[in-house]
Amino acid sequence: MNQQDFRYLKIGKATDLTGHDRKLYRAFEILPGFLSWGTILGTIILSIWAPVAAAYFIIAFDTYWLLKTGYLSLHLRHNWKRTKHNLSLNWREMLSKLKHEHIYHLVILPFYNETREVVETSIKALLDVDYDKSKMLIVLAGEESGGEGARETAKYIEQKYGQEFAKLLITWHPAGLEGEMAGKGSNISFAAEQARREILEPFKLPYEDVVVSAFDIDTVAYRDYFLCLTWYFLTTPEPHKSSFQPIPFYNNNIWHSPAISRVAAGSSTFWQMMQQERPEKLATFSSHSVSFKALYKINYWQKNMVSEDSRIFWNLFLAHDGDYQVIPISYPVSMDANLAPTLWQTAKNIYKQHRRWAWGVENVPYILFNFVKNKRISPWLKIRAAFVQIEGFWSLATNPLLIFMLGWLPVILGGNHFNQTVLSYNLPSLTRGMMAVAMFGLVLTAMIFVSFLPERPKEAKPTSKIWMVLQWILIPFTITIFGAIPGLDAQTRLMFGKYMGFWVTPKHRK
Repeated sequence: MNQQDFRYLKIGKATDLTGHDRKLYRAFEILPGFLSWGTILGTIILSIWAPVAAAYFIIAFDTYWLLKTGYLSLHLRHNWKRTKHNLSLNWREMLSKLKHEHIYHLVILPFYNETREVVETSIKALLDVDYDKSKMLIVLAGEESGGEGARETAKYIEQKYGQEFAKLLITWHPAGLEGEMAGKGSNISFAAEQARREILEPFKLPYEDVVVSAFDIDTVAYRDYFLCLTWYFLTTPEPHKSSFQPIPFYNNNIWHSPAISRVAAGSSTFWQMMQQERPEKLATFSSHSVSFKALYKINYWQKNMVSEDSRIFWNLFLAHDGDYQVIPISYPVSMDANLAPTLWQTAKNIYKQHRRWAWGVENVPYILFNFVKNKRISPWLKIRAAFVQIEGFWSLATNPLLIFMLGWLPVILGGNHFNQTVLSYNLPSLTRGMMAVAMFGLVLTAMIFVSFLPERPKEAKPTSKIWMVLQWILIPFTITIFGAIPGLDAQTRLMFGKYMGFWVTPKHRK
């Protein structure tokens, strides 16, 4: 990528541009919401003015959704088996056959005002992993705006664990820096540069030998995670043109979370598992790993937008003219499910978190605009990547609504003439039958969810495992309320230029 193209690499939104570029970027921001609202409103209008056509469209759509559900279920099953296999492997023995002593792991843990318990749990997990601690560099990346409580937590961690690793560095990201949005991206970018100056340069560590893991503060690494990550890093043909993606298991507090939180969290995990089987469609998400050499080339994560975890992939993809990939490692890290002191607050937090995730739709105008500017990426690669992103966000915002809420519209709005037809009589039962078949996939979903549960705590009732299975009947509710609606919310905001800021998910544990 030449210097001319690099000026487009860290665009946050249309208002960062001027003239024709701004209008083009703005058109791309409107596109996702236009497609989603066009589908929903088009179905409603069609149900009123052409109910027969609407009925056939709904039948065709339900058939498509049924086939897609079966297709994704196969991917989920395959990744389930792959993940179980990877959890059973002796990664230390596998790694012993490779030269690996030169690899260092730099783990960045950004935090705001989370409790000492949350921070310490993640640090202790790093201390317990099966990896040489003299090759582990930990950065606890605080925000200056986190207050005195954050400073006390950092001081406690430094005093208790400061000598346990090769280096434990505390950084404080200043508030209000020019060109930055308050959030994870600006914090971990600041922390990475501080680590370069205070660790990598003094220790004279080659950038290509340092693997950076950007973890959420509640991320608990499994015992063999860094052995597994190192093995993948060393066996990947071009590790500096690759990011490495684990599977997020939201089970730190799963036994104490309400059913809606468990189902929403489990659904997010399953989506990531299915994406791991389709690496050509995979982008980085939440906790992920990448070489310091690659990060340094593009000046770390983007600082002026919300979805830094997925945007870093697109930054690197564009900087390498499309010659960049995500390696799925089919190995888990554990994080918190949404939990608040009350059920209502938990539901609100789930909605806000999923809306923030759905704000990843801001990547659509970003990649489309950069595809126009970058002529060295192959047209076929551009088309495939653009289609995957657009179709994914369109499906998120429209599919649950079409399936569970709008499928009956021709019968309701079609009028007496349509309601006297055989098609009108059969449409509800046909749609209901298709959905019943598709819902059989919940049996597999429940089995996989239960298989990855941590040990039941003593205070949980023995019957609670039964509810872990039965809770999946909530899936039509959760994917609509916490999937489609926040997805449509995010796309509508982007369509009207009402840009979102970063919302920190509160961490609460009983």
